[in-house]
Amino acid sequence: MFADYAKVYLRSGKGGDGHVSFRRELFVPAGGPDGGNGGKGGDIILEVDSGLNTLTDFRHVRKYVAGNGEEGGGRRCSGKNGQDLVLKVPEGTVVRDFETGKVITDMSGGNRREVILRGGRGGLGNMNYATSTMQAPKYAQPGRPGQERMVTLELKCIADVGLIGYPNVGKSTFLSAVTNARPKIADYPFTTLTPNLGVVDMPGGGGFVIADIPGLIEGAADGVGLGHDFLRHIERTRLLVHLVDASGLEGRDPVEDIERINEELRRYNASLADLPQIIAANKTDITEPESDAPARIRAWADAHGMPCFEISAAAHHGLQELLFKIAEMLKQIDKKPVVFEREFTWADAIPEELPYEVTRDGSDFVVEGPMIEKMLGYTNLESEKGFVFFQNFLKDRGVIDRLKELGLQEGDTVRMYGHTFEYFDE
Repeated sequence: MFADYAKVYLRSGKGGDGHVSFRRELFVPAGGPDGGNGGKGGDIILEVDSGLNTLTDFRHVRKYVAGNGEEGGGRRCSGKNGQDLVLKVPEGTVVRDFETGKVITDMSGGNRREVILRGGRGGLGNMNYATSTMQAPKYAQPGRPGQERMVTLELKCIADVGLIGYPNVGKSTFLSAVTNARPKIADYPFTTLTPNLGVVDMPGGGGFVIADIPGLIEGAADGVGLGHDFLRHIERTRLLVHLVDASGLEGRDPVEDIERINEELRRYNASLADLPQIIAANKTDITEPESDAPARIRAWADAHGMPCFEISAAAHHGLQELLFKIAEMLKQIDKKPVVFEREFTWADAIPEELPYEVTRDGSDFVVEGPMIEKMLGYTNLESEKGFVFFQNFLKDRGVIDRLKELGLQEGDTVRMYGHTFEYFDE
């Protein structure tokens, strides 16, 4: 079964707790603290596998959890890091946050491997807390929790050309005639229930990929039938070939069909209706001689500035001319792949109502609370980008303003859950 959508729960590993222990050896009566640090939790990683073309595996397993980090040990031994969990996905998979619908990542183009959820940092052992005034600390830092999200995976076909049109207008027949693809073909609606891909080889070594998008119907943009499942596969295409039945055997008006399909594209995603489009009037070999359908189709295409070709996919009439026009137009269209930009940040995962508290401890300032602890668990402060992101988060949530109200000045020290920062005013 072809599967192009899945909803799954992901959770990275928890960091191991820091350890509390003291060195005890012969002739060393007060060896001091030697509790080691906890191991880092495992990451959730997505990796493109070129051998996959569906999301079937994610239909059967809906929960994925990486390994937890181990607790630190005595004699300054650090705990073992949790095992990363690598999930294989087909190219073209778009990952979205389930709650907000925002794009987390798009596994397309050069993005072949990405860490989706980072494991929690391991806690510090008591050996890290020894000072001149506290030589035998009896506490250690707990490991940070892992990240967790409910996400959706959407597979959007990567093809140069998308075949669109009502059911039973001959898209599968066209694809089998011009490529080596062998889709199911029959004379009844909805023969095709899954997108089919085929490669067109052109003279001189050129070529392009065509996606046979299952037949659209009125209301597809609202999810009628399998509308959304079909329409998502058009979003990456650079050019649309709109097949329409010119024979009139289905009892529908071909011009109305064209207008209805374009309206569904516009309602689903306005940019789809703006894609370059070629009109292909199919089944002209069985069109009645007195029929005005081909002429009306051409008149509509001319009025909208679209090329129009009269073809017969079954009889292989007019196909070469159409293919050469497709190749010509593709050369004029930007070859940059359609990649969905990241929209989701981990600030979106922190509810606005989570509390925090800002206090003074002597000359230092202390910021605590669920909001701060949760965000620290989500942010990689070791990278410049992560550090800047955390600074902006504190500004957006009013933490910096609150610190200034308490007298924060340049050069002051701010402590947050084991992290120490020196404040510099911009």
